[in-house]
Amino acid sequence: MQTAMSSDQARRKAALDTLASAPARELAAVWDAWTDKPDYTPIRGPEVGLVMVRGRAGGGGAPFNMGEASVSRASVRIITGQIGHGYCLGRDLAKAQAIAVIDALWQTRPEAVEAQIIAPLQQLAQRNDAVRRGEAAATKVDFFTMVRGDN
Repeated sequence: MQTAMSSDQARRKAALDTLASAPARELAAVWDAWTDKPDYTPIRGPEVGLVMVRGRAGGGGAPFNMGEASVSRASVRIITGQIGHGYCLGRDLAKAQAIAVIDALWQTRPEAVEAQIIAPLQQLAQRNDAVRRGEAAATKVDFFTMVRGDN
């Protein structure tokens, strides 16, 4: 049985989704621009592991194990006591650790973190998505059927 998420949990999840899916270079750029980085103690990792990727035939069929993917994770405690967790696909340990620190920082100052780190990354993701959609739309082929008069 799943329980309903509170609005804070939903906001934190959305922030972690944005951080995990952000390109490492852009995440590093917005994190470097953050001037008040907290001191932190590593609790776990950063380390690399594997997760099973599941798929569904046609997007809605029975689930099946498609394969494994590398995942980096880290957990940290910042000086104020908050614990942050960071996960990302791939083997980027620095990115996982940065996500963990940002997650812990988000728990103390969510509005500032969302305004200065999360929002720019979301805008970048939207721009990149629009570019990809435009590139895909440019290759769209419209097929139509003509009725011949001799049938």
